[in-house]
Amino acid sequence: MADKLYIFDTTLRDGEQVPGCQLNTTEKIEVAKLLEALGVDIIEAGFPISSPGDFNSVREISKAVSRPTICALTRAVQKDIDVAADALALAKYKRIHTGIGVSPQHIYDKLRSTPDEIIERAVAAVKYAKKYVEDVEFYAEDAGRADNEYLARVVEAVIKAGATVVNIPDTTGYCFPGEYGAKIKYLMDHVANVDKAILSTHCHNDLGMATANTLAGVLNGARQAEVTINGIGERAGNTSLEEVVMALRCHKEVDIDTDINSMLITKASHKVSSLMNMPVQPNKAIVGSNAFAHSSGIHQDGVLKQRETYEIIDPKDVGINESVIALTARSGRAALAHRLELLGYDLTKEEVDDIYQKFLELADKKKEIHDYDLLYLVGDVDRLKQQTISLKFLQVTTGTLVPTATVVLKFGDHERLATATGNGPVDAVVTAIKSLINENVLITEFLTQAMTRGCNDVGRVHIHVQCDNKIVHGFAAHTDTTRAAAEAFLDALRILNVTEKVEVEK
Repeated sequence: MADKLYIFDTTLRDGEQVPGCQLNTTEKIEVAKLLEALGVDIIEAGFPISSPGDFNSVREISKAVSRPTICALTRAVQKDIDVAADALALAKYKRIHTGIGVSPQHIYDKLRSTPDEIIERAVAAVKYAKKYVEDVEFYAEDAGRADNEYLARVVEAVIKAGATVVNIPDTTGYCFPGEYGAKIKYLMDHVANVDKAILSTHCHNDLGMATANTLAGVLNGARQAEVTINGIGERAGNTSLEEVVMALRCHKEVDIDTDINSMLITKASHKVSSLMNMPVQPNKAIVGSNAFAHSSGIHQDGVLKQRETYEIIDPKDVGINESVIALTARSGRAALAHRLELLGYDLTKEEVDDIYQKFLELADKKKEIHDYDLLYLVGDVDRLKQQTISLKFLQVTTGTLVPTATVVLKFGDHERLATATGNGPVDAVVTAIKSLINENVLITEFLTQAMTRGCNDVGRVHIHVQCDNKIVHGFAAHTDTTRAAAEAFLDALRILNVTEKVEVEK
């Protein structure tokens, strides 16, 4: 049976420290419930003494979820610990996470103290927290830059004082993987009572090595990993939950696993990205929009013949229906024939060869080829008309009134009109457009960017739209950003091949 790695999620504490990512209590509860469904073992819900809002969030999360341990962060200060204990009062399983800096930079420069005084303060904090809860975690801040011999003294002392988990943070993301792994091994070998506690990793990504360092720590004996959804966190971020979980699932030979339901990983990623307004970079491992996308002809041919040729993870394992075969100028005949077959065309090799030449010419002019482009290439005019959707008219009223949008969309050779209200002009436009289409679609990401400067600024809108488990991108630019938003939404709908909603006769 595989060793268990406990997953300690700090999205709601360390992740929420990112400027612009603050959540209200209701949103935090929504994330906490999703983390519970995901199978996270410990949720670090906040830093209660930092603000009344954080205190309230920890308390409300304690009431809202029951399976995971709820953890509250403190400094090695009695008042912090008192407030954390109060915030955790209603939690079914509770943990206080207290600690202090242990590197020379922290001991001498930040705390103006001495190594022996730091150990005394660490022990006192653990003993004080132990009066409130049985489960006490100690963090040795900046352990990545600490002397290993001194760090071992600290760890042994806090375990003796009652710490059940000891966190060894690479607070500044300084360590190399080999260096961090060796640090964990040193502690496993030189701390006499290490068997009475769990060592935990908490790695930052300042040099891009957070996941590598975490895995190095796990391979050398750590059995708790502190992570965030999408790797969000201070500065360059934290270790990504999805990367650690799926790396261990891919490498079954290490015989270490988690209780995470990987089928919910993509859902969790989208939810956190949306609520925290933190877009996920397209090439982000596991959850990026391009993580399972193939545009090279050689790769596409290999994947179509046998998925494992170029994919070490089955997309379905992380909640994605299928890989994306993106048609570009780099695509080969196999990918083109595959897509035409999915569209219902049974073509001979000669017919595919003929279309392929036209496809390459068009692909050189466009970044990506979509289904409506293929309809054009095969000359299916009637079907192309049915699937063509465009904006004929747009009018939006705002000001002191409830934002209202009137749109006229052209479907093939006829037009449809709709009017809707919303909590803003873009929301009103999107609601009006949605009322005219059959499919249930969801906007998962909405970004605006100024392309020019001056009184005639052009705004570019980039939008992610989800239909079932498929996510597509829409782009548009216009001096009127509301118009650009409408056009970007329609761009995505065309890629999804949405159909017109049939009018019901009254």
